[in-house]
Amino acid sequence: MDTATAQWTAPRELPARRAGRLLGAWCAGLLFAGVSVAVGCRAADSDGITPVPQLLAFLPWLLVPTGAGLLLTLLARWWTGAVWGVVLLGLLAWFIEPYGRTGEPAGRPVAELRVLTSNVEFGQGTGALIAAVRREDPDIVFVSECEYTCAAALRRELAADYPHRQAVEGGGSEGSVVLSRFPLKGTGPVPGTMGMPGAVADVRGNAVRLQLAHPMPPLPGQVGLWREELGALRDFAAGSTGTPTVLAGDFNASQDHAAFRRILDTGLSDAARLAGADRTPSWPSRTTPTLGVQIDHVLVSKEFAARRARFLDLADTDHRALVVDLTLHRRG
Repeated sequence: MDTATAQWTAPRELPARRAGRLLGAWCAGLLFAGVSVAVGCRAADSDGITPVPQLLAFLPWLLVPTGAGLLLTLLARWWTGAVWGVVLLGLLAWFIEPYGRTGEPAGRPVAELRVLTSNVEFGQGTGALIAAVRREDPDIVFVSECEYTCAAALRRELAADYPHRQAVEGGGSEGSVVLSRFPLKGTGPVPGTMGMPGAVADVRGNAVRLQLAHPMPPLPGQVGLWREELGALRDFAAGSTGTPTVLAGDFNASQDHAAFRRILDTGLSDAARLAGADRTPSWPSRTTPTLGVQIDHVLVSKEFAARRARFLDLADTDHRALVVDLTLHRRG
């Protein structure tokens, strides 16, 4: 009986093992296919369509499904799939490298300034922001989603230290404010669904263009609008050539988005990258720094060096604030 049982059991085990390997190969293929779409768009310098922009925001995390797929290919002995997975891992490692220039600007240092940018989530984080401003003592503050009560609180609590301001008034996420210790001359805002005010600051005798960034997020059905508003910021950056520029705020985009890289390609640099804090997550604050993406940025023109960049946890907002210490250089 034992011999007979063994003879009948062995043939049944072989198809089951083969089916398990086939299932593992199919699961690995599905994981690789999803990752390949995102990586392919990244390689083609395109943001594609939903859900690609959303996946690109978390590009480094695509290492997880790729690694899982590679493990499944090994268990399934699917060697072609294993090669596919290794290629994807190599491409992801390549694209995860920081994007943009580094190096010191030419000329002599003429001014130092500290910049803080924060999205206070419909004004809910205003109190935490005011405390952070008093603690960090920045020279210029960019505030996104600063609705009417937020704008009033900033005026009431900080006007003595920041007598100069430029704002786009609005409710909900539409309001934005720039506060400054330096005199400001208002400029026209960059057009967008949410307020993006701009100004020229007199930084110890040096004109510096300031612009708050807050384009629409790449929600399903709004990717075109998101791309259009990032394009408007890119046009602003391209038109600022020759003038020291600080472009800061919630960009709703990371370095893995082509629309954001086109802003950097005008000659601006990410201050966090210059200060060695690239890819430090800023959103969503409830899961950072374990899980998140850096979508809050301070971009600077070639006249600036960044000495330090820090991300601050603020209560009642889903964004971390970013503080950078900058040095302005001037030739001659």
